[in-house]
Amino acid sequence: MLLLSLIVVLLIFAIQAIRANALITSALWLAGVSALSSVLLYLYGAHLVAVIELSVGAGLVTVLFVFAINIAGDDALDAKSIPPLPWIAAITVLFVFLLGWFIWPVSVTPAISSAAEPALSVVLWQARGLDLMVQVVLIFSGVLGLLGLLAETKAPLEGSMAEEVAAGRDREMKTLESRIPQPQEAQK
Repeated sequence: MLLLSLIVVLLIFAIQAIRANALITSALWLAGVSALSSVLLYLYGAHLVAVIELSVGAGLVTVLFVFAINIAGDDALDAKSIPPLPWIAAITVLFVFLLGWFIWPVSVTPAISSAAEPALSVVLWQARGLDLMVQVVLIFSGVLGLLGLLAETKAPLEGSMAEEVAAGRDREMKTLESRIPQPQEAQK
């Protein structure tokens, strides 16, 4: 019953993410979808995938969405639907039926292991080292992306060669103009 209620709430959050008029509201509903899907993954026994989904999906992606929306602006969307509404409703009902069909026979049972479980360091660095490194790279690239979004201007001495050549030509033109007598001074 818990799984079914979580799936229903997840579907409600997903529908609200699609129906929201403001982009920031839609991003927050999407974060809720990601958080609930990580809870479902955890309950189904995919603990590491759930942690990655929670940290990257609900955390990093939501922060990037919010910063991008704040920079680009939160304009309401007034676009009309391209496919007809009955088709959308029929496909949605079909997918909900298929989701229920695949999930209904599955029951969540806690994993009972007769062997002693390995230490956390063994699981992280030996068994799941690649997953951990992928998560570290994703978080690092997200931080670099945020720093790029928040950068004020270009750093000093990072101008392009064309800008340096144009600045040099401007200096030369000013020195040449200062050497040439002005037409008003020549008439006096």
